[in-house]
Amino acid sequence: MDTQFLNTFVTVVDRGSMAAAARELNITPAAVAQQIRTLERELGASLIARVGRTVSVTEEGSRILQRARDLLRDVADMRSVANDSAVSGELRLGACPTALAGMLPDILARMVETFPQINVFIKPGYSADLYRAVESGELDAAIVLQAPFSLPKTCQWQLLREEPLVVLAPAAMAGRDPHELLATQPLIRYDRNQWGGRQADEYLRTAGIVPHERFELNALNAIAVMVDRGLGVSLVPNWARPWPEGLDLVRIPLPNECVPRRIGMVWSRSTVRIRLVTVLLQESQAVSRLS
Repeated sequence: MDTQFLNTFVTVVDRGSMAAAARELNITPAAVAQQIRTLERELGASLIARVGRTVSVTEEGSRILQRARDLLRDVADMRSVANDSAVSGELRLGACPTALAGMLPDILARMVETFPQINVFIKPGYSADLYRAVESGELDAAIVLQAPFSLPKTCQWQLLREEPLVVLAPAAMAGRDPHELLATQPLIRYDRNQWGGRQADEYLRTAGIVPHERFELNALNAIAVMVDRGLGVSLVPNWARPWPEGLDLVRIPLPNECVPRRIGMVWSRSTVRIRLVTVLLQESQAVSRLS
């Protein structure tokens, strides 16, 4: 059985269509369909149900999907072990939304320039989910917010960036007292269900500020646009660029001490791709020093 055909099957399931899988694999949709048919003949079962331009996995396909993922990962592990003398292979990396749009592109640009044989699979997600994926071995590492709990001994975490809370306000409000703005202006609240939002909520309670809430969401770029449109002010971490273009905003420091949002890298100590993780950490630290 050709493991490439298994990879094609998994990609079709993940992307939801033959055409999307073909674009990711850089082959034609006809080649994707042929590989799936060949795999189905070898296994003696239908794996994919075609519905118009989309596809869904069959019951038989669902039974082998996780085993196919595990097998493909084992193959990648063997490649990493066999090429132990060189920094190569596939790294399975998670990234929270802030890191995905901020630090990660610069980190990856440095990695592929210095180590072109590295392949990186990237899983976006919220930090809590990515910690679990690293702990379970699904991911080798992730760039995430610092967890509000102790990590298991199988994992390690390294700080990369600290982001203090600031009041985000329209430029016309520059120079005004940040606490006065939070108390009198409508508040676009950073989602309290997320770790960063809880820090903002704790600051408001400690400072005795009862805001006039208008919106609550977990999307910093969207919050910035809403503030620019005059919908209110916000209390958010001073997150890394890029920010949406064309915004006329000010970031006002807080007068009281606050716990910053901390972004770092968590990784599994037991991964066979520890050499790749080490390279990732080195390049992440280099980017954090430059930011």
